[in-house]
Amino acid sequence: MPGVRRHVNEGDYDLDHARFAPYFPFAMQQNLPPPLLVFDLDGTLADTAGDLVATLNVILAREGLSAIEYTKARAMVGGGARALIQRGLYAHGIKVSESRLDELLADFLAYYEAHIADKSALFPGVSAALDRFEEAGFAFAVCTNKVESLSVLLLTALGIAGRFRAICGRNTFAVSKPKGEALLQTIARASGDRSRAVMIGDSKTDIDTARDAGVPIVAVNFGYTSEPIGTFKPDRVIGHFDELWDAVEALGLAWAKSVIRPSAELPL
Repeated sequence: MPGVRRHVNEGDYDLDHARFAPYFPFAMQQNLPPPLLVFDLDGTLADTAGDLVATLNVILAREGLSAIEYTKARAMVGGGARALIQRGLYAHGIKVSESRLDELLADFLAYYEAHIADKSALFPGVSAALDRFEEAGFAFAVCTNKVESLSVLLLTALGIAGRFRAICGRNTFAVSKPKGEALLQTIARASGDRSRAVMIGDSKTDIDTARDAGVPIVAVNFGYTSEPIGTFKPDRVIGHFDELWDAVEALGLAWAKSVIRPSAELPL
């Protein structure tokens, strides 16, 4: 996959572990993979609603329907492009056949691909959080229900695709979220270990996926969900990526105790 680092270079891996050896000696001794953070994409890493809503309104206009105001349309985001189109049509009292929906979906995806990052942006604090966790020896992956090609395109446009060992979408495997197997296969593709992984997401789908996979889940409260994210009982909730470090530490995972340390204690 162009632009995506699926595996860490062996030499870089050894160098990084040598630098931080005092902070995870057990990983060194047992040759364990680095801890892995697995992120959802839309509503978690990036605020993509602007481009998704704009694309929806283009499709509606082609059908002779009026645009849906942004705030109302944003509440429709979160279930994938197909569901977004259905919700947009339903707002106009319209239901179409599955074959017609397929056609509209193809039009939607074609337009969206050409305008994938016109308005989309990383949520505040994402880059700094990735920097901090990477410095402590963490690796990263993405598990999303966006199709893989569009996920890679978006993350490339946002300048962070190369930071992820794996970028896995709805069509990457035979299963997708909320099936836990989608998360487990993402972890495997990133050369990670389920027992040393944490998922970060913004929806019930993400929480259900993590639970099904037996992986702890940290939820963000600024994403795309019809109900307050705490309703679905994630392990931790954060309101900014600045809080992710403490949230992962607060999970109380045995392996995290040897990795998560105050930044002041990290070697220079």
